[in-house]
Amino acid sequence: MNHPSQPTPPVTYTLFVLLKALPAWLQLPRSQRQLIAQSALGQALSEGGLSFRFFDAEAFHARISDIACFETHDLERYYFAMERLRDSPLFSAPYFELQDIVPAIEQGHTRFEAHAAAMPGEAHSADRNN
Repeated sequence: MNHPSQPTPPVTYTLFVLLKALPAWLQLPRSQRQLIAQSALGQALSEGGLSFRFFDAEAFHARISDIACFETHDLERYYFAMERLRDSPLFSAPYFELQDIVPAIEQGHTRFEAHAAAMPGEAHSADRNN
């Protein structure tokens, strides 16, 4: 029996950008840091289609001081934002060093399972092993 296909909601990509604050950043007065960050982030996020959150990690991790979390349905938006950030003093002075980028899809396995269930003849690998 065929069921009308349900529209699949767009994928939300979450990208965790792991950063290390450099001494040049830490030596600046906090008010100056705030101005630099606001300017850089304002330009980077100017096109929209991208949400941003920021987490402090320096008290909990030796190599990573900060985590920037981006969410988008369009990876090109993220890419363009990162290009703008790379052109900003945050990376060009440099005030921060990029340690790693961890891309993720929240509940990606459930999206896959729904996709696999809708595909005729496609069995989940765990089901094939039983």
